[in-house]
Amino acid sequence: MMPSMNIFDVAGSGMNAQSLRLNLVASNISNANSVSSSLDEVYKSRQPVFQAELKSIMDKNNASSKVNVAGVVESQAPAVMEYAPNHPMADGNGYIYKPNVNTVEEMANMMSASRSYQNNVEVLNTAKQLMLQTLRMGQ
Repeated sequence: MMPSMNIFDVAGSGMNAQSLRLNLVASNISNANSVSSSLDEVYKSRQPVFQAELKSIMDKNNASSKVNVAGVVESQAPAVMEYAPNHPMADGNGYIYKPNVNTVEEMANMMSASRSYQNNVEVLNTAKQLMLQTLRMGQ
């Protein structure tokens, strides 16, 4: 592949990574108010783990760096225990368990992921426009 086409791979992988991040934020926010009767069954906040994947081409001057999704991890923060003996899902001791999701942090994460996604779209559009202008010069 031509080195100038690597920009599309890099921006595309960044868009895929931020799309996953946005989906996880949506899942976290939608489960933020769920209730469980067991500490083991309570929803845990999920976050993506990204890594840059460097690939060197034969020519050392041409290297591309893609965003690779290494996995998704669950938060180890403790769940919220709430004493609610009249709740239908209360355990034997009268407690219900709520997820460890911090909605304020999730909203900030959503804004950051959305901005990063949009930045990658701008990179793609700029690269496309530059390539089109370069092709027009050859006419």
